[in-house]
Amino acid sequence: MADLKFELVTPDRLVMSDDVYMVVVPGTEGDSGILAGHAPYMTTLRDGDLSVYRSQGAQPEKIAVTGGFAEVSERGLTVLAESAGA
Repeated sequence: MADLKFELVTPDRLVMSDDVYMVVVPGTEGDSGILAGHAPYMTTLRDGDLSVYRSQGAQPEKIAVTGGFAEVSERGLTVLAESAGA
């Protein structure tokens, strides 16, 4: 499967911009696993950890996020968070 184009942005900086296998987003309605080719989608974020899988079967890289939203489009997944850190 093709890689997912992923960007994590805060008001202060671009935290991550990379091609990854999958990202699990902590949405207010529950966690959402996003892979390449996902249907268009938007959710607000709850405070929690994004799980970034760089390849299939890899251990996730956890990034704490607060507030904001996530959007899946034909360009990939963009997460706009109020804050983000390791």
